[in-house]
Amino acid sequence: MTALAFVAFPVTLLVLAGLRRTPLARVLVANPSADRWHEQPTPLLGGIGIFAGFSAGLWIAAAAGAFDPTRQLVGIYCGIALLFVAGLVDDVYHLRPLVKLALQFAAGGIVLATGTNVQIVHNHIVAGAIALIWLVGLTNAFNLLDNMDGLAATLAGIAFLFFAIDAMTVHPNDGVLAYATAGAVACLGFLPFNLRPGRKALLFMGDSGSQLLGFALAGLGLSSSWKVAGTTVATLLLPILVLAVPILDTTLVTVARLLEGRPVSQGGLDHSSHRLVRLGLSEKHAVGLLAAIATLIGGTSLTYNVLDEQRFTLAGVVLTFVLLVQFASFLADVERRPLPGEAPGLLQTFAVHWRRLVEVVVDFGLITLSFVVAFVVQFGWPGTINQRHMATITLPILLVTRYLAFIPFGLYRSIWRYAGLRDVFGVASAIIVSELVTVAFMSSTQQLEDFSRSIFIVDGLVCTAVIAGSRAVERGVVVGLKRMQDRTARRALIVGAGRTGRSLMRELRETAGERVVGFVDDNPRLRRRRVHGVPVLGTTAELPRLLQRTSPDIVLVTIPNASRDRLDAVVDACADAGVTCHFVRRDIDLDPRVVLGSAAE
Repeated sequence: MTALAFVAFPVTLLVLAGLRRTPLARVLVANPSADRWHEQPTPLLGGIGIFAGFSAGLWIAAAAGAFDPTRQLVGIYCGIALLFVAGLVDDVYHLRPLVKLALQFAAGGIVLATGTNVQIVHNHIVAGAIALIWLVGLTNAFNLLDNMDGLAATLAGIAFLFFAIDAMTVHPNDGVLAYATAGAVACLGFLPFNLRPGRKALLFMGDSGSQLLGFALAGLGLSSSWKVAGTTVATLLLPILVLAVPILDTTLVTVARLLEGRPVSQGGLDHSSHRLVRLGLSEKHAVGLLAAIATLIGGTSLTYNVLDEQRFTLAGVVLTFVLLVQFASFLADVERRPLPGEAPGLLQTFAVHWRRLVEVVVDFGLITLSFVVAFVVQFGWPGTINQRHMATITLPILLVTRYLAFIPFGLYRSIWRYAGLRDVFGVASAIIVSELVTVAFMSSTQQLEDFSRSIFIVDGLVCTAVIAGSRAVERGVVVGLKRMQDRTARRALIVGAGRTGRSLMRELRETAGERVVGFVDDNPRLRRRRVHGVPVLGTTAELPRLLQRTSPDIVLVTIPNASRDRLDAVVDACADAGVTCHFVRRDIDLDPRVVLGSAAE
């Protein structure tokens, strides 16, 4: 009977084929713009076909007796229907972001009111907040993900498929199976109109389709995985891993736009798919790569559930996180790379981030070691049965929250150029945040009994010490290797620690075979201080002595507008010491005729 959900495929095809021949196809249209990827007007009718197919597949299966519709399922469907209608209105009239957000929360409220919630959390307020954030967040994730032909429907179809497999095998549920099957088949029916290799899309799904899919998958995650008090770590992670690519894309775009001071809701060409195309992949290959990644990660989530082995799950999740951090770093760096013809290949690009890979793996060992030490200090070895059980549940949660905290606090951004209180504060802040989230989660979902919360204080202190120590050791190793390389590099002394001098220093630092030995500057406030880790050695009056002390191969003067007497003294000091001297001038808005010569005339 559940097979009747496959009726979603022909219904979607027929509805979309019919809509293309109606006047609506000329009215409901997405026009090209600077923040959109397409180049010609395209009808926004896909969402109507997806909703029609999904509804037909789900309710025909229910009418045939494949499953009994529950109050919770009806509530989720009502939320989907509300956002479908809201999306249609938005496609026509372009609703304001706050209005769209209010409607999304209203749809989430319907889901909560009809009994679907995060039941593994005992506190109803916390559970409701998590459920709303999950529902609204995934809805917007797919809204943002709908940025390239075939991408949103392909990833949604893959996610629906994994939920369907889970409902057939690990957690049998006829209602979830029919729901997920109808969703996957509806996406499949839309793809022939949207993903046409070598040709332009005939239809887009619009906000009516993207919001529908995001909310439907979010509701599916709540109803299939987070409703049982005895949920395992593997079951808890199933929706997150199945939807990892949309979550990653949304996180990347959100962080990038916030750093640039742009509204998150504003469209743009900064998504994962766009970055892959700028790297040199075709649109088809970019969609294929993201689909392959989603399939692999979703497959691992099902494997964890089938094996039901805590240690295997833990190791696998850490490996997945390592690869996702690598992939996110790879995508983030695309904007700073040369043109595609000059850019390194895919494998070479990943190789650039080997140090970050090592950091994540080492952190896994240190976080685990810190927690074990805290357990022994607090409870002794081996502790009671309940203490060991609670520790087994706590460690995976602690690892996930700690890694998620390490990213925004910059622990995977770069090595410490010089160890200071600011760096240690970042480590401590990330660990405190992760400890608080872990304590809140464990207190909300488990009866701790003799598992004292003070273990988290001990763990936080130990982990701060070992993580900060590991970063200091890493800096020592990298600096040591750099010093070995610097022995053969050209030694540069920069005169002027102003904006031009600092920019030049950063450029030279990233150039192979160059080493900045110091600054010379007459500002008394900079004397004996460091500018981005490079010392200010003295003033221009002390230059003859500084040249003997540092033995530079070249002196780069970044203060060409200084007085003639001052510049003559610098040139004479370099001539007396036999050191090459060059002036560096920062020209802005030069006349094109000066730069291009006769070609600009």
